[in-house]
Amino acid sequence: MTGIGKSFLGVRVLKGIDLEVEAGEVHAIVGENGAGKSTLMKILTGVHSPDEGQIEINGQEVSFGHPLAAQRAGVAIIYQEFTLLPERTVAENVFLGREPVRRGLVDRAAMDEATAELLASLGEESFGPRDLVRRLSVAQQQVVEIVKALSLDARIVVMDEPTAALAEHEVELLYRLVRQLRQRGIAVLYISHRLREIFELADQITVLKDGAKVTTVAAAWLNTNRLVELMVGRELGDYYPPRATAAPGPVLLSVRGGGNARLDGIDLDLRAGEIVGLAGLQGSGRTELVKALFGAEPFTRGEMEPRRTRSVRDGIAAGIGLVTEDRKAEGLALHQSVKDNALLVARTTRGRYKGAVLDLLTRVRLAPPDPGKEVRYLSGGNQQKVVLAKWLTVAPKVLLFDEPTRGVDVGAKAAIHELVRELAEDGMAVLLISSELPELIGMSDRIVVLREGRIAGHLPAGSSETAVMQLAAAS
Repeated sequence: MTGIGKSFLGVRVLKGIDLEVEAGEVHAIVGENGAGKSTLMKILTGVHSPDEGQIEINGQEVSFGHPLAAQRAGVAIIYQEFTLLPERTVAENVFLGREPVRRGLVDRAAMDEATAELLASLGEESFGPRDLVRRLSVAQQQVVEIVKALSLDARIVVMDEPTAALAEHEVELLYRLVRQLRQRGIAVLYISHRLREIFELADQITVLKDGAKVTTVAAAWLNTNRLVELMVGRELGDYYPPRATAAPGPVLLSVRGGGNARLDGIDLDLRAGEIVGLAGLQGSGRTELVKALFGAEPFTRGEMEPRRTRSVRDGIAAGIGLVTEDRKAEGLALHQSVKDNALLVARTTRGRYKGAVLDLLTRVRLAPPDPGKEVRYLSGGNQQKVVLAKWLTVAPKVLLFDEPTRGVDVGAKAAIHELVRELAEDGMAVLLISSELPELIGMSDRIVVLREGRIAGHLPAGSSETAVMQLAAAS
């Protein structure tokens, strides 16, 4: 891609971008939200046409007026939100719109056979061509998307935030698939906000900022701190605000012997002014614990003060808020406005909200603070800020965060970190879950480690990743 430029309604969003990708290369495209990553990839895949510049594939200039034209040229894209039909089989999804025909009828046997061969080539044995897509896990559905790309004989595959919906144990499967694509000589363009996986997979990294290319450099020549500096113009050390210097205040929430079907013997105190990190491997019970505290999946035994929450309404009444792991499915009404979302909890409880909505949106640094805009059109970082504003309307005493920066770009992460610290400094008790250990360690005043539904130990601020993992994974 040479000199690619694009404007929308007179606003220049891409400014003469050059990009070169070789066969068998994993090339990461990184940058903050709004940097131009998605627009550049939409031009490559035929969704948009460039206003200037040209595209060459295998040395031949191409021009795509439609995504089908890009597919025919060997370019496929796997979106963060899958494009599969849940009530159709795997084979029907793979060959949707391109079904093999024999004697005027769809040749299902040929379709199933071709799909089975593609699945076998990826070493996938957990499901077959005749399985319904709705019965597959998220990771398995992603395999179907990759198989669909291979069935198109794609030589260039774009992956847009491919791990955003995956559990930690499923990420390794994706890594294996990406490496297989590389071994086949397929070029992979990989977009992600997770810097760890960028360094795990990428051969080359192109950094975009404000619609322009900053640089392209071999991944081996960069470290995390330098990459962040290129993306946002400041060092990684500036990500995490200073920890609390004052002693924590009184206990605002206390559990003794808390348990249910997934948890056992939970003893936990959350104090005013303190951020407590909650660590643990996938399946250790982290999400189950915050849902039990909130009342969504209540404790069935043990004591909880000021009172045991038996429902979500109990949790809200007790001054507890929960910023859920999946903001789109559990935290927001995507087709409603920012204002309506900010008032969801206040209206549900018929409570009086504190202050004007615009003031709250300014406080959470929503950019721009437009109360009338539909939430589905906001970036991941801004959506998360709306979720936070929703809870600030009822001024909770305790706020539980489950993966608060998942799918959020590095600039928005820093803003959310500052907000969380400000809330603690204002006297709120915060419990923070994060699968990113640097974030957990950088934000926490102390860390509680869960293992198999029980508390495995406590660690002080600034503990090492090794110390956390030793407690989380010990047999």
